[in-house]
Amino acid sequence: CNLQPKDAAKMPESAWKLLFYSLSWSYGAYLLFCTDYPFFHDPPSVFYGWQQGMEVPRDIAMAYLLQGSFYGHSLYATAYMDTWRKDSLVMLLHHVVALTLIASSYAFRSRDWGARGRYWGARGTGGRAGPVPCHGDTKPWLSLFWFRLYWFPLKVLYATCHSSLQSVPNIPFYFFFNALLLVLTLMNIYWFLYIVLFVAKVLLGQVQEVNDVREYDVEESRK
Repeated sequence: CNLQPKDAAKMPESAWKLLFYSLSWSYGAYLLFCTDYPFFHDPPSVFYGWQQGMEVPRDIAMAYLLQGSFYGHSLYATAYMDTWRKDSLVMLLHHVVALTLIASSYAFRSRDWGARGRYWGARGTGGRAGPVPCHGDTKPWLSLFWFRLYWFPLKVLYATCHSSLQSVPNIPFYFFFNALLLVLTLMNIYWFLYIVLFVAKVLLGQVQEVNDVREYDVEESRK
């Protein structure tokens, strides 16, 4: 494939994430569109009939297990295995917030706070939090905006911030869960700004080739 050594070193990381997110995206899409759950077309329905201690359906519990185990692994991988980038500290914070959200949501016996929130939060670019396209393809840019900055607030934040209080007026941990989801939203905006910065540099002629603007080695090669 004529990969440069620095790109070959990143290949295992990229291949693993491609595999995981292909599987998790497919499973999330299956839950939303191929089952009787009306979560996509009727987001407030996730809180209908909610009770403390209620049983989490097995297929949704599997989504919790899948996502929770991945973010637990990602904490270690980002710190010790992956290529260190400008946004790696934010990435670590993202994994802590996501794992806290997923674990607490499962303990809370919710069908929405964690699993579905992470589904919409992660769909934006094929899965990985915060990627910036490096091959000139505009589809990841558009999908990041569409999934993370449009559908995530519309489908998730609306249900958790507004609809949850209508269905369960005294719902426990309301501010805790919504604070975590809002932090994820701020991170989505942060990563989208990387894309805006990159596009601005292309339009101004400050870059001659398309690369990931978060990479330190890209910045050093331009000096």
